[in-house]
Amino acid sequence: MACKILIIGATGLIGRQCVERLAAAGHEVHALVRRSTGRDGHETIAPVQDWPATVGRIGGDVAVCAIGTTMRAAGSQAAFRAVDYDIAVDFARAARAAGVRRMIAVSSVGADPGSRNFYLRTKGEMESALEALGFDRLDIVRPGLLRGERGGDRRAGERLGILLSPLANLVLRGRLDRYAAIDAGIVAAAIAKLVAADAPGCFVHHNRDMRRIAGL
Repeated sequence: MACKILIIGATGLIGRQCVERLAAAGHEVHALVRRSTGRDGHETIAPVQDWPATVGRIGGDVAVCAIGTTMRAAGSQAAFRAVDYDIAVDFARAARAAGVRRMIAVSSVGADPGSRNFYLRTKGEMESALEALGFDRLDIVRPGLLRGERGGDRRAGERLGILLSPLANLVLRGRLDRYAAIDAGIVAAAIAKLVAADAPGCFVHHNRDMRRIAGL
């Protein structure tokens, strides 16, 4: 069954592949973006501060949050949190108020609101805030290190991690495989499949789960 889908983060590594897969599957996709990407028919252009009102106007069946930045790109902890927590939660809150019953959010392996690591704590707090909104179904995907063509926003350490990931993945087996590197395309494929899931509850998916859901 085709769904009406709202998505933010549609220009990112996972998000842009999500839009392609969801549109190809026949879903009605509304990607909220700040500037045009040339995807006619699938994007709604508006300033970030207008996204909640835009969500209320469009409505939908499923909200997908694939937005995220890096500390390097953000420049400070406050700027990072403004994206990975504030924008994500404001979008989710607006979607819930507009009657959207299901949500899928991209988080990170190790996310924990009690973590001493700022990045993981922010991701964990974002997850908790989304769960508190009371969606009928909330799917949280927690990928490990993402592999894929991201452009110029790679840090040297991250690039090295990706180069070494085939070796690291040989060691990260069993329960540790959640920390292994994973292709962004697999994450996007899993999200595209999860759009059709309607069993109620909150579900957390790690690398192994996403591969299974994607059919790999």
